[in-house]
Amino acid sequence: MGALDDLLVGAVDAFPRGRLEALLAQGRPLRVKLGFDPTKPDLHLGHAVVLEGLRRFQQAGHQVVLIIGDFTARIGDPTGKEAARPPLTASEVAANARTYLEQLGRMIDLDKAEIHHNATWLEPMDLAGVLRLLGQATVAQMLARDNFARRHERGDAIGLHELLYPLLQGQDSVEIRADVELGGDDQRFNLLVGRDLQATAGQEPQACVTYGLLVGTDGHEKMSKSIGNDIPLTCPPEDMYGRVMSVPDAALPDWWRLASARGADEVRAVCADLAAGSLHPRDAKMRLARAIVARFHDAEAAGIAEEAFVRRFQERALPLEIPDADAWPAGMPLSPLLVKLGLAATTSDARRLVTQGGVRCHGPEGTVETLGEPMMPVGPERVGQILQVGKRRFVRFGRPGTA
Repeated sequence: MGALDDLLVGAVDAFPRGRLEALLAQGRPLRVKLGFDPTKPDLHLGHAVVLEGLRRFQQAGHQVVLIIGDFTARIGDPTGKEAARPPLTASEVAANARTYLEQLGRMIDLDKAEIHHNATWLEPMDLAGVLRLLGQATVAQMLARDNFARRHERGDAIGLHELLYPLLQGQDSVEIRADVELGGDDQRFNLLVGRDLQATAGQEPQACVTYGLLVGTDGHEKMSKSIGNDIPLTCPPEDMYGRVMSVPDAALPDWWRLASARGADEVRAVCADLAAGSLHPRDAKMRLARAIVARFHDAEAAGIAEEAFVRRFQERALPLEIPDADAWPAGMPLSPLLVKLGLAATTSDARRLVTQGGVRCHGPEGTVETLGEPMMPVGPERVGQILQVGKRRFVRFGRPGTA
């Protein structure tokens, strides 16, 4: 049910080798699991990478099973974290979860999906049940996980509740008898734990499919609301379009692969044309922004958003082709930074431009700020903004470095 290549658009890996193919060969609808912990109220384009995979399985006739991790969110997934997450209360989790289904419904047909809250089976678990679950893994297995290993070597604290998290996520797979589980590429460990628990429970272990992690609009860090480099699924069309246009050129191939939801042939062609220089990054970015806005709103909204973006640039006398400044020294004072970026010949020249009001910064939402202090530090919060010196010199702050 569904050609393998079509199902796995955007996927990084499917393991163990041959397991997914064997399940598909059975010719029955597979139970395809995806879980979300509502630690924040909004989903963003980074979440949509895996959701697109889930949508493709659903369109191919498989049974989508969504797990709202209202219990596991109280612990917090330690994946990729270098410190323990503060536990959330049940009321905080409930508040964050209120908008989840509406957002998930933008990509998945919820009428045809199974939806479960894992507090249903995890909350009633007594101490004997917890001990049985803990007995199915070893401390050595858990410490083999990269982030746990690094923290252990540094002597940083690792809470016992953090070691329990992968087992609780794995128990979800047992409870709903998952055939396939989807997750981000950083979820590989957790997905494998689910296979182990299913085998112990006498079930056929699930196939696992992982997807790439979308970098945020800064082009550097994984997309995250807490960092501020995210694009929420609920973002209005014009704001969504403008945020996509702020993505650094260097990140475009990954964004096309992970965020466009276009067919594999089109994505390969765009990436090849970008690499060959036959497709201008600006044109690829505008095409991508249209596709993303149309995906979460509609084609008409995408066209209106593009017209508004072009008009705003024209009204602000901004060129549509603006070079990105990558690895710029974040934290450097403004005057020497202008020299570093080639926007002023000397520091004294830069000081004069600043004091005369000739240096401005354009925010992604149409705001314009005159930078009037020659030695003000320019920090990473400027990523995606456009620096203008005089009338004709422009640069967009891309991935920052250090001063």
